[in-house]
Amino acid sequence: MKTGDWIETFSGLKFYPLDPQPEDICIEDIAHALALQCRYNGHSRVFYSVAEHSVRMSRLDLPGCPKWRLMHDAAEAYISDVPSPIKPMLRGFKKIEESISMIIGKKYSLGIPNHTEIKYADMVMLAMEKRDILMQGGPQWRIELPNPLFKHKIHPWKWQKAKTEFLLRFIELEIT
Repeated sequence: MKTGDWIETFSGLKFYPLDPQPEDICIEDIAHALALQCRYNGHSRVFYSVAEHSVRMSRLDLPGCPKWRLMHDAAEAYISDVPSPIKPMLRGFKKIEESISMIIGKKYSLGIPNHTEIKYADMVMLAMEKRDILMQGGPQWRIELPNPLFKHKIHPWKWQKAKTEFLLRFIELEIT
């Protein structure tokens, strides 16, 4: 008997956020949901999906596991994201998110994530996204960002392309 209530995924599976199981995880569900979710809670100049962010992050020439960089936000496919200032106020949310991430990691044999490497890659992406996606001339942030790795600007994809690119990158990383 699974714990709690469930959500229906894009592929028609039942997913229990409080009792995630590997057999309830589907890469097509992850790609679809992340492609339709806008980064920054929608506070950007243009639509920029979590799926696109993840694909771009997985392609960074940095130390670490590109598979984990691709899948680092995959739990958001099942429980969405919560803006960073709110997360600490939601008791239990981080535990649920980590539980789902670990099941995803188990399902796809990702091993243990190196949170330091993932966080650094996320900060590199954030620097480029702040430059290219977020509102210009906004308030000063309290975090110091690394320099953007690429001089070329991010031109966001439509959600359908983000979904396709996510799936293609997943397949590419599974083969290598």
